[in-house]
Amino acid sequence: MKQDRVLSLIGLATKAGKCASGEFMTENETKSGKAVLVIVAEDASDNTKKKFRDMCKFYEVPIYFYGDKDTLGHAMGKEFRASLAILDEGFAKGIRKQLEIKNNTIA
Repeated sequence: MKQDRVLSLIGLATKAGKCASGEFMTENETKSGKAVLVIVAEDASDNTKKKFRDMCKFYEVPIYFYGDKDTLGHAMGKEFRASLAILDEGFAKGIRKQLEIKNNTIA
């Protein structure tokens, strides 16, 4: 399944230290210009989605809404995560490719 490929890449990025998770870290990495890609859980609150959508638009960082908090957290070996930032161009490219194959929507 393609979904597993996205989650596998997120897991690899986490192990490589190229992934920041949680709202606070995702926001910091986006504002500092280190985030190459932001992923927000589809079941995150509307407020969280709007905050990251606006922030990513301002800082020109691609954002995707994918999976749920539990699934994203599990992929990273954590409990649950509403948002994460990929800090590596290679991982971001691979994840975007898988998301586009899956026909996810881009904000």
